[in-house]
Amino acid sequence: MASHTRGRRLWKRLKAIIKEMYKNFFKRFIDFTLALFGLICVSPILLVVTIWLHFANKGAGAFFLQKRPGLHGKIFRIVKFKTMTDERDANGDLLPDNDRLTPIGRLVRSTSIDELPQLVNVLIGDMSLIGPRPLYTWFLPMYDEFQERRLDVRPGITGWAQVNGRNLMPYSEKFKHDVWYVEHISFALDLKILYMTVINVFKHEDIGNGLENEPDDLGWYKYEKEAQSIVDQGINKKINWKKN
Repeated sequence: MASHTRGRRLWKRLKAIIKEMYKNFFKRFIDFTLALFGLICVSPILLVVTIWLHFANKGAGAFFLQKRPGLHGKIFRIVKFKTMTDERDANGDLLPDNDRLTPIGRLVRSTSIDELPQLVNVLIGDMSLIGPRPLYTWFLPMYDEFQERRLDVRPGITGWAQVNGRNLMPYSEKFKHDVWYVEHISFALDLKILYMTVINVFKHEDIGNGLENEPDDLGWYKYEKEAQSIVDQGINKKINWKKN
């Protein structure tokens, strides 16, 4: 009985060591290798889509760069294909998203081709292939201790929350899925997420319309200006949104 107990303890300890090795070394090595290989393979697609979007977006450019929080909250610039024009109304305000979304932009979004440029972010180490999606920088002052754990790993092009609901999932559930992934990260889980992502893309399942249209069941958007001001000033301050 004692030897059986020791064996279980050793196996549990070995599993923990393997998990940490994958999380801290092998995952990054796999990300770099697959991102480099992927960029080489899809470079013809990237070139064609870049040229196509350049003309479809009426001079607004083919790429979209935005600041997002990465590992441990470090800010980086995420790269995506730009799927909308910069057309404005008579007052100089941008038209609604649906009016600026081009037909090619809609196609690029629905097939997730707009995410392909993020392979560059993976290559340079800002992101991982698999991980919690990088959300807005102004979310940083909003996170509580539990939600902040999603920043313990590099953000991913796809993740556990995305294959279980993508942009259709409310934030409270998304964060639970993200933290669950952080706690259970493994090579086998990453393979499962990658497989489920491919299936969802081909089935066109759980396709959302961007972060701004995700269900805000926590009521965070009313704090957006205050939270963004905190981030812009570099202040280490949290917003107690739960009091309301």
